[in-house]
Amino acid sequence: MTQAPTAGPSTAAGPALKPPPARAEERDRLAEDFVRLCEIESPSGSEREMADAVSAELRAAGIEVHEDESGRATGSQAGNLLARLPGPEGARTILLCAHLDTVPLAAPVQVLREAGAFRNAHEAILGADNKAAVAVLLGVGRRLAAEGSPVGVELLFTTCEELALRGVKEVDRTALHAEFGFVFDHASPIGELIVAAPTYYRVEARFHGAAAHAGIRPEDGRSAIGAAVTALAGLPTGRLDSETTANIGVIEGGSAANVVAEHCRLELEVRSLDDERASSVVGEVVDRMAEAASEAECDVETTVEQLFRAYRLARSTPVVRAAAAALEAGGIEPIYVATGGGSDASALIAAGLPVLNVANGTERNHQPDESVTVEALETVLDLTFAIIARSAEV
Repeated sequence: MTQAPTAGPSTAAGPALKPPPARAEERDRLAEDFVRLCEIESPSGSEREMADAVSAELRAAGIEVHEDESGRATGSQAGNLLARLPGPEGARTILLCAHLDTVPLAAPVQVLREAGAFRNAHEAILGADNKAAVAVLLGVGRRLAAEGSPVGVELLFTTCEELALRGVKEVDRTALHAEFGFVFDHASPIGELIVAAPTYYRVEARFHGAAAHAGIRPEDGRSAIGAAVTALAGLPTGRLDSETTANIGVIEGGSAANVVAEHCRLELEVRSLDDERASSVVGEVVDRMAEAASEAECDVETTVEQLFRAYRLARSTPVVRAAAAALEAGGIEPIYVATGGGSDASALIAAGLPVLNVANGTERNHQPDESVTVEALETVLDLTFAIIARSAEV
């Protein structure tokens, strides 16, 4: 790693650090990086080209990059990337995190810049989730490598985030030196700080009945689809309370209209900001599946996976205070919110590292009209510089 010159450490009693906003050339480079990265297709599992592009940019700035071997576990073509930038002796280290993958693309990405915003020319995602954050972290890395940092900074770029955080779960926690960190992966207005996120359960139920000719011997059959429908009819879905949701995402089964369905598969999810409530609802789901199968004289196999667990961060924690102070320094009011979605923050917190998910200003992620404004990209770049400065003070 190239040893960059570093600024002297700040103290809580001293004057607040005021990093200069991004320069014109940094803003231009940010837009260029964003467009280029979005046009590299990197759906989960196919992040190789994206990982190579990010690694090349960091190394060109004199920053060493380590790629782990998590691809073996995640099924990705690439591993997670970790780069480090030094701070002054005795300064804390913080983590900045973004993910390299996107959800599947319905069409290629051809970025258009119109009326101060970026979007895809085709009816498909743009990839701003999470390439807006990746482009920002590249800009941050270049400045810190050239001019130094008031704290040590670790840059983590993960794979397979869109597959229930599969990549970050393979990160070796002992390889991270950070005291706390920030994930830039919430598609909502800049200013929102995500201080709570849910427990998430995936439930799969496979019903097994008996096939028979639907017109000649229907009484000899036992419909797996019928059993599944009975089960679903007794399940509440949608928003169950202010903190809990449930959804039926997949139902598939049968072989033909004239055959009593021998098999049927359901895939459901349950989320709640209350871990115990999530567990209770899942228990109800499993019980209802068993009851419906029994009533229809069918069998059912149910699999339950907890893919991430609920967390809450107090506003008094250093990571939240640093982000709030950075927002306020930029004239933006912090807004403390809970989310129904998961992010790499969920897995990092579960591994014992306090991290905060920070809204990045992208809009309508996972949708074909996804977009992000130039102003939002530039604001997040300035915000990240401010977060780094404030992290030296809290």
